[in-house]
Amino acid sequence: MINSFKKLKNYCEKENFRGWDPYDGLNSKIFNALYLNKIQFFRLAWIQLFKRNPINLRNLFLIDKEYNPKGLGLFLTGYCNLYKVEKKEEYLNHIIFLADKLIELQSKGYSGSCWGYNFDWQSRAFFLPKTTPTVVATSFISSALLDAYDITKEERYLNTAISSTKFIINDLNRTSKKEGFIFSYSPYDNTRVYNASLLGSKLLARVYSYTKDESLLKIAKNSVTACANTQREDGAWIYGELKIQDWVDSFHTGYNLECIYDYQMYTGDNSFDVVIEKGLKYYLENFFLEDGTPKYYDNKIYPIDVHAPAQFVATLYKLNQLKNNKELVDKVLNWTINNMQDEKGYFYYQLKPSKSSKIPYMRWAQAWMFYSFTYYFLEFNDDEK
Repeated sequence: MINSFKKLKNYCEKENFRGWDPYDGLNSKIFNALYLNKIQFFRLAWIQLFKRNPINLRNLFLIDKEYNPKGLGLFLTGYCNLYKVEKKEEYLNHIIFLADKLIELQSKGYSGSCWGYNFDWQSRAFFLPKTTPTVVATSFISSALLDAYDITKEERYLNTAISSTKFIINDLNRTSKKEGFIFSYSPYDNTRVYNASLLGSKLLARVYSYTKDESLLKIAKNSVTACANTQREDGAWIYGELKIQDWVDSFHTGYNLECIYDYQMYTGDNSFDVVIEKGLKYYLENFFLEDGTPKYYDNKIYPIDVHAPAQFVATLYKLNQLKNNKELVDKVLNWTINNMQDEKGYFYYQLKPSKSSKIPYMRWAQAWMFYSFTYYFLEFNDDEK
């Protein structure tokens, strides 16, 4: 395990945490010189061409390696975890660099600190221009800044994270439910995606643990309640409420569980114990094969996505379930290392029955696996020395 991580760490540091992304097709200088970039159909098709193609066309179509804020947030939390295991100056230097870079990369013009992605993004549901802030990116990054604050006591990191709650409360849209409400993904849509809303709730709860601002607690509980109520009787959650969002997948299930658990930990409100118990049971029983193969969906294996095993480790750590499931976790990580890590150290994006994508995406694969390994070492550091 440790040798695999060292190879990954060396690769990421050599690249200075810059890289390509599955969804960065619209960064093409050639595509942006054409009129086609104004048409939704062609934007979506162009993104899918780069996302699904096992051949990397990015150099040919002039797409540069860049910093992705969410990826930097994952690396920042990862280095904070490593520093907790062993207080090396090297780790501290990376923490300061990444935290400062994230503050520099904030999106401007909103109620509070917030972040988006470094590319235009067209989904089937909506279009978000480059740097448009989202609740997902903002939650991961603000949480990482709080991790950095806990280590460095640098007030800028704390204040930036506290400021991000204003973005969530004031700039995101809300869909009212019978109990509570669901946050939108960005300020410019009204989608009801459960994991995204819960990530916002989790951040509000964590900031509440620092500030004791009761208004954050009230809003967080309302949004957690609405998402918890959408859990199926068997413990599963579909992805969202649009007709095209009715699947159940591994890593978004992991997000949901982690967020609800963290909400309870930061607030002391244990109203959702049964929700977590049912969800964890479904998660463990439906997304991992006996040999450690990580499934994408609950009802089919492929595509095997590196995000699934990465989030698995983080979810079980957050739920205090890593030690109870170490045999399965080791199988999953070893399967992922043996089947998805390149000899150069980076991890592949997805494996498919036919042609797999082995392009070294920095946010989706490298940052996530880096993040995942560091939670494993937090739990089992004595075993790995």
